[in-house]
Amino acid sequence: MQLQERISAFIKLGEFLSQFSNEVISKNDKVEYNDLFFEGFKHQLKIAEEHNGWFTQKNITYALNSWAMALTFENITKWLETYNIVKTTPKKIAIIMAGNIPLVGFHDFLSVLICGHSVLVKQSSSDKHLLPYLAKYLEYVVPDFKGKITFTQNKIDHFDAVIATGSNNTARYFEYYFKNKPSIIRNSRNSIAVLTGKETALDLKNLSEDIFRYYGLGCRNVSKLFVPKNYDFKAFFEAMYHWHPIIEKAKYANNYDYNKAVYLMSEFDMLENGFFMIKEDKSYASPIATLFYEYYEDSNELKKKLETDHKQIQCIVAKGFLENEVPFGATQQPQLWDYADSIDSVEFLLSI
Repeated sequence: MQLQERISAFIKLGEFLSQFSNEVISKNDKVEYNDLFFEGFKHQLKIAEEHNGWFTQKNITYALNSWAMALTFENITKWLETYNIVKTTPKKIAIIMAGNIPLVGFHDFLSVLICGHSVLVKQSSSDKHLLPYLAKYLEYVVPDFKGKITFTQNKIDHFDAVIATGSNNTARYFEYYFKNKPSIIRNSRNSIAVLTGKETALDLKNLSEDIFRYYGLGCRNVSKLFVPKNYDFKAFFEAMYHWHPIIEKAKYANNYDYNKAVYLMSEFDMLENGFFMIKEDKSYASPIATLFYEYYEDSNELKKKLETDHKQIQCIVAKGFLENEVPFGATQQPQLWDYADSIDSVEFLLSI
C-alpha cells in the first residue's frame, strides 16, 4: 500500500466524520460507503454517550469536528512534507490509549498507519466504541488496511515498539514494563494560562473554552492561571459566566459540590460563582470544577519557572508572552503537527 493511498483513506474518513460534526447530523450522499456505515456510526455515538457520562453529545461532536477539519488533503500534506515516509520498514506498533476525552488516542493511531506500520490498540474502557468502528470504515476504503489494525483487551504482546499514555503512576509501570522496547511513554500533564490584566473580554471568553471544554478533563485544558499581583478577577468571572449551564450536568455538579465542601471544611480561601471555583495553589493539576491560580511579579522569573516545570505542562495559553504559546481558545484545536508532550511521534515511528 502506497503512502498516497493511506493519505486518501484518512481524507475520506475526514469526509465521513464531517457528517457528524454538528449537533444536527447531516448525511452527505457523496461520502463513500455511507449506506454501510452512516446509521451504524450514529448508533455508536449513542452507545459512547450512554457508556461514559462525560461523553456528552456536544463533546463528542466537538471531537469529531476537530478531526474532520484536521483530516484534509492540505493539512495532511503540510504535516508530512518534512518526513521521508516512502521507505518505511513495516513494524507492529502497540498503542495504549487514555480515555479522558473522545478519540483522545486517534493521533497515535493515525500516525502509525500513515507511516506504513501495523497497529495493535489497547483502548481505555472509557472510550472503546468509536475508534474500532472508524477502523472498519478505513478497511472498506482501503482493503489493504485489513490485517494491519488489531484491537485487544488482553495483555499486549508480539510488537516492535509502543506508544503508551497514562497517569504518572501508570507511566512508571510502563517505563519498567517496556524498558526493552522502543517507546514513547506519556504521563499526566496540565495546561496553564498566563494573564497580564490587559486581555480583552473576547480573549477571556475564548479562554473559557480552554477551561471548560470536555469538562476540563483533557491535558490540553487549562487547569491553572498565572496572574499578576493584585489581579482583579471581576472581568475573568464575567467572561466565564456563559458556561454556567455546565452545572446542569450531574457528574460535574457532584464534583463541584464535593470539592466546594472540602475547601469550606478545610477553610481554604477560594472564589466561586455557582458553577466553578478558583483557588490559590502552587499545583498544576486542579480538580474538576476548580481552577488553580498563582500570582507572579516578574515575567522573566515566571518564564524561568515554566521552563523548569516544562515536563508538567502541555500547553501555555497567552498573548504575546512566549514564542510557542497557544492563542486563547485554541487548546482543543491542535494541528496534526502539534505533538503531545512535544515528542514527534512520526519521527519516532520512522526511526525504529
